[in-house]
Amino acid sequence: MNNTHPTEETVYLDKAEPSPAAQHGFFERLYTGTGGFRIVSRRKFFYAMSAALLLISLLSIAVRGFTLGIDFEGGTRIQVPAAGNVTTQQVEDVYAQTLGHGPVTVQEVGSGSAATIQVRSETLDKDQTDQVQEALRAMLEKETGTSVSIDAISMAEISETWGGQITQKALIALAVFVALTMIYIAIRFERDMSIAAIVSLFFNLIVTAGIYSLVGFEVTPAAVIGLLTILGYVLYDNVVVFDKVEENTRGVLHLNKRTYAEQANLAANQTLMRSISTTVIGILPIIGMLVIAVWLLGVGTLKDLALVQLVGMIVGAYSSIFLAVPVLVSIKERWGPVAAHTKKVLAKRAGGGVSPRVPVAAGATRGPRPTDASAPRPGTRPSGKRHKRRN
Repeated sequence: MNNTHPTEETVYLDKAEPSPAAQHGFFERLYTGTGGFRIVSRRKFFYAMSAALLLISLLSIAVRGFTLGIDFEGGTRIQVPAAGNVTTQQVEDVYAQTLGHGPVTVQEVGSGSAATIQVRSETLDKDQTDQVQEALRAMLEKETGTSVSIDAISMAEISETWGGQITQKALIALAVFVALTMIYIAIRFERDMSIAAIVSLFFNLIVTAGIYSLVGFEVTPAAVIGLLTILGYVLYDNVVVFDKVEENTRGVLHLNKRTYAEQANLAANQTLMRSISTTVIGILPIIGMLVIAVWLLGVGTLKDLALVQLVGMIVGAYSSIFLAVPVLVSIKERWGPVAAHTKKVLAKRAGGGVSPRVPVAAGATRGPRPTDASAPRPGTRPSGKRHKRRN
């Protein structure tokens, strides 16, 4: 039954505890963690957003797949100094004219004197390697007008067998890490928190991999190492958030003022600023790594490590607040004492419950105090004519 009239308790709560959104601005609510952001109550919106991210990621993985690095697929990697006015298109054209087909990828890494052009191709035999190396050397001499040593163009070959072994070891390492993480979560948290943390962990894993597939980032051993690192970060963030949820919800079942969901929402608000600060502080060194190590020094391996950490930390900050906490509340409210307590509190608010200003014992009723006109009030002297006592 819908009751459109506010009950006594609802009026009291509205007066005593006004919405923080009505009192404070956005940044003040964000900084103080007053609970003004509706995270748990808008869980359907965040579920829909998370489901959309998962769907896009899975479709990209299934349709586009991954751009595996040479360490996984095998092949030949050629590094050409980006001297003079040499461009990636020139290198690609020389390669295609020499062998009759184009390379897999050609990209420029680094900047300034440290800039190089990296070419990744299928496995070349010795004759093909010599032809490409000599053609690129001649092109460099023509563009720079100086003599160029053949050793300036480095060639590296990785067999398909080696790439398959690297792939197998990377998958085993990822599976072992996820399994150990799930065991730790099951021991560290209660059952429902463990389920929510594992959901957040797999969400972060799939979405990060999907973004890599969608934008075509090259998957290298460094990217796999970075993925394991950010999974550890997600676990840390979940521990921080769930510790606050556990603190706020301790003893909530013995009170009739707030529900488990409201206390969990308060915990999410209180840790929101911390998660944002941790993420910002965490990605600043990563951005520095991308700028200095990749663009200035031309260290391509660090690029793969930095990119996966940058993507994973942002996705992890989202999942720990806007997915893990709502999932925990949804599980709690489906069965058990939390579900019963939530129904009790909501029914009390909707059905004219007693205001918490004056505590009332269980089973007691509120009403006028019975009076008796003939009974004297406490503390007054008896009135009337005094009679002598007969012996």
